[in-house]
Amino acid sequence: MKLLILDAGHCLSLALAREANRRSDTELVIEAGLELAPGRLEELAPDALVIPPLARPISAEPAAVIAHAEAVEACLVACREARIPLVWCVSDQLYEDGFDEPIDEHVIPAPRDESLRRLILTGDRIRQQHPLHLIVRLGPLFALEGAEAWLSELLDSLMAGDEVRAAEDEIFCPTSADAAAMALLGMLQQLHCGADAWGAYHLAGTEPVSAYTFASMVRTQLATRLEGAGESVELGTLKALKYHHGHPLRRVLNCRRVLEAFGVHQKPWRLEVGRMLDSWCRDRAEEPA
Repeated sequence: MKLLILDAGHCLSLALAREANRRSDTELVIEAGLELAPGRLEELAPDALVIPPLARPISAEPAAVIAHAEAVEACLVACREARIPLVWCVSDQLYEDGFDEPIDEHVIPAPRDESLRRLILTGDRIRQQHPLHLIVRLGPLFALEGAEAWLSELLDSLMAGDEVRAAEDEIFCPTSADAAAMALLGMLQQLHCGADAWGAYHLAGTEPVSAYTFASMVRTQLATRLEGAGESVELGTLKALKYHHGHPLRRVLNCRRVLEAFGVHQKPWRLEVGRMLDSWCRDRAEEPA
């Protein structure tokens, strides 16, 4: 199976590359940006085109959100003409106001923000115009490298002694970029082998948590590992923020359909964070003095 991946520096693109390198059944071609040169799909003839998510669209500049939507729609036109499947990953932040209950796949986001609604229009066009599609909604991604790699940003801030400000009244399911990449490749292999399961799916980690609790857990685990290695580091402090006036906003994705259709189980984010911190500490120990 050959896949064309856009946005080479994105943490999900890097995770897909790592996962593909461990397999013998997947070839990746990775483009630097989101733009496709004319005839590029026909030249490469991939089995699918994969577009990583625009992370944190709620806080992104409207121009950046619109540019992302327009780039995805240009890819849609090219995929439809070449009859190549399109995989578009999107942030759970499109569920702007959240839900009290876990959010099922059939629930299409209906944000109030105008630029976010532009992304919903893009999703509507994909569903209407190209049957061979996956729209994969992801929780907040974390990884050790790449653009929007939340965990690496958090570690850099803590190690620099900076204050980390995080909301304690927004609840979501942090999602390992590595776990998401493994799931996506497994899903695409099944579709490549004839599975008829196109549509929208949710991929997220288990155990809903606030950004503040996630950051607190990372800080505690990091301090434990550094102390065990004999290092004395004054880590940055945490500050809890509240945005929702006593009623936490919940964006918890129900990932039942991806289990039923593809057998994909969600990975606990705590285990993934622990694994990544172990890797980060090993790399740190191997750095020249």
